[in-house]
Amino acid sequence: MNPTLLFIRPLLALIAFTALAASAHASKDHPLIGLSLDTLKEERWQHDRDDFVAKAESLGAKVITQSANSDDTRQTTDINALINRGADVIVIVAHNGEALTRAVKAAKQAGIPVIAYDRLILNCDIDLYLTFDNVKVGELQARYVADRLPKDRVGKIVRIYGAPTDNNARLFKQGQDNVLNPLIKSGKIQVVFEDWALDWKPENAKKITNAAITKNGHDIDAMVVSADGIAGGAIQALIEEGLAGKVIVTGQDAELAACRRIIRGTQAMTIYKPLKNLATYAAVAAVDIVRGKKIETTQTLDNGFKKVPSVFQDVLIVDKDNMQATVVADGFQKAEDLK
Repeated sequence: MNPTLLFIRPLLALIAFTALAASAHASKDHPLIGLSLDTLKEERWQHDRDDFVAKAESLGAKVITQSANSDDTRQTTDINALINRGADVIVIVAHNGEALTRAVKAAKQAGIPVIAYDRLILNCDIDLYLTFDNVKVGELQARYVADRLPKDRVGKIVRIYGAPTDNNARLFKQGQDNVLNPLIKSGKIQVVFEDWALDWKPENAKKITNAAITKNGHDIDAMVVSADGIAGGAIQALIEEGLAGKVIVTGQDAELAACRRIIRGTQAMTIYKPLKNLATYAAVAAVDIVRGKKIETTQTLDNGFKKVPSVFQDVLIVDKDNMQATVVADGFQKAEDLK
């Protein structure tokens, strides 16, 4: 073979590869954003996705959305695919904050910034963490229950936590503990049953509630449940036992089904997270990072690798009394849909 060709062919291949890599990344005016979601099965995450994409596109960005269906392996594969497709920044809602460490490291090695959205990813170099005040969520849930328990006797409660793989579930529990532990220690409250609902599945919450009723009968005053989806499972078990509306049940996310249950009286409250605020902020932050703009943060959170610059959005209690003034007024749910 011609020696010149031996030299030229690898050179041409290198030039072609470099051109391909360069073209994979969009311009700063039109950045390519990878959005890796844990799941889209829950209504809440559909809202987040839609608001994020709408805002990002309004800023000139293109968004590639992936949903892992609550599978760690699949989410890792999704993130690697986003890396290979040349994402300029990747925004991740982690199914398991410990399982994605390697995927984040791969993104960083490729020079791609990573934003953890609502769920912290542990032991890796995250550029930004955007979330709600999840400890406060738990505190508000527990305080709502504590203020409404009988004052003339020990209040008996069941606690249903979220997925043990979700760092947020532990933060919700931490907030609940802040309020409940002193009352438990003083003898004013007794926890008669507690468990974690694997993968936030309603059917797992229903099983936990059934087990609580089997153990304690109908002697239950309240259930501190960490989210609306699993509250739905718990309430189904209460309905079957004739206890719906007689037991205080908490929730979180202001899902349509939960808001309807609150109106009907089978669920007492939910926590409303202004999702649009968080999603649009995240879209702006993702675009700003690509364009080299500084993101203003007021807090940090240690993920085991570093103190991650963080932004915490506030949350609100919603019950029958203020639903119109909160989730309906914000356009999160429509009044006609709540009937």
